[in-house]
Amino acid sequence: MTAKASAETEVSRVNSQNLAILDPVRTTDANQGRGGGDITIIGGTALMSDSGPVGTMADVGSGVTNDTISTYIVRKGDNLQTIAKMFDVSVNTIIWSNDIRGSLIREGQTLVILPISGVEHTVVKGDTIQSIAKKYKADPYDISSYNNISPDHKLAIGDVIIIPDGEIASPVQTRSTVVGVNPLHGAGGPNMDGYYIRPIAGGVKTQGLHGYNAVDLATYQGAPIYAAAGGQVIVASKGGWNGGYGEYIVISHPNGTQTLYGHVSRVDVYAGEQVIKGQIIGLVGTTGKSTGPHVHFEVRGAKNPFGP
Repeated sequence: MTAKASAETEVSRVNSQNLAILDPVRTTDANQGRGGGDITIIGGTALMSDSGPVGTMADVGSGVTNDTISTYIVRKGDNLQTIAKMFDVSVNTIIWSNDIRGSLIREGQTLVILPISGVEHTVVKGDTIQSIAKKYKADPYDISSYNNISPDHKLAIGDVIIIPDGEIASPVQTRSTVVGVNPLHGAGGPNMDGYYIRPIAGGVKTQGLHGYNAVDLATYQGAPIYAAAGGQVIVASKGGWNGGYGEYIVISHPNGTQTLYGHVSRVDVYAGEQVIKGQIIGLVGTTGKSTGPHVHFEVRGAKNPFGP
């Protein structure tokens, strides 16, 4: 099988240990540096942003229980439907994680396959982009962008659209029973103390464990981001929304885990590159869905040492 025919799949598991705090965060607003990659695993499959950057979204109801971030090189004759079936994800999973417009892919193109889920809505009489956004506590721009329609598009009854970052309200909720907006997933892995270092020097944790076993670590814009452990870069995404991650990096480690670094302002590595622990891989930013400069640090397959 040729390189173009190969599908590279990495499974993530992560846990680590902190570096000494060297620098305080250069902001007085504790709410800054929050929001990236708040990804929720639905049915074990997918990342759905809860209230901050998300990793992408797929159709609700996808039953895949895989939490692997994969890469795939498009072969002659491939289309989004066949690739989606191959990985048992929705077409939207591929579209959103690669910022594809018009369903066009090309031979030789490398696609990132994130296991993700989203909220699906069937249009009823009177629905508008704005009313749907309000119903699901979502962003009208995100809805129109992901569904390739204009913000003032007249929806037809029966149309099915996807709601990025959408939240389905419980029938009855009281102040004491409201569930947090960033439910945690994927945090039940083994402990790997000492294997990982803190991805930034100093800074502050502005959001604890949320989404897919992630924390938000805030510092100043342009601060260096370090590889938490040695391994191979499998994703080095420069540009694009990428489901809320913005520019982001994924490293596969020899222990079978993955670490993800979101909202990067500058990516300094490339897919396939071998990196060592502590190597600068990029700079802190606010790309994607973010309220301030921070790194969304996600670990797949083990406990996140920076969460508790």
